[in-house]
Amino acid sequence: MQHRLKAYLGEDVAETTETPAISVPLREIAGILAEAVNGRKAWLEDFADDPIQIPADLYDVVLAYRRLKKSA
Repeated sequence: MQHRLKAYLGEDVAETTETPAISVPLREIAGILAEAVNGRKAWLEDFADDPIQIPADLYDVVLAYRRLKKSA
């Protein structure tokens, strides 16, 4: 098998492209994320400022839940 070497000429192409987004059901990651939050896992902090996309109705429910939790 022949190996090809690549010369580095400055900015890497991989750094200029966005990471592809994927869609997953909330139930697939909710438990894992809750466990990571409760366990204060360091890897979760690495993504703390990354934007995520959620449906508008889920966001409304989360905001309502937060308001109810504060008043309780």
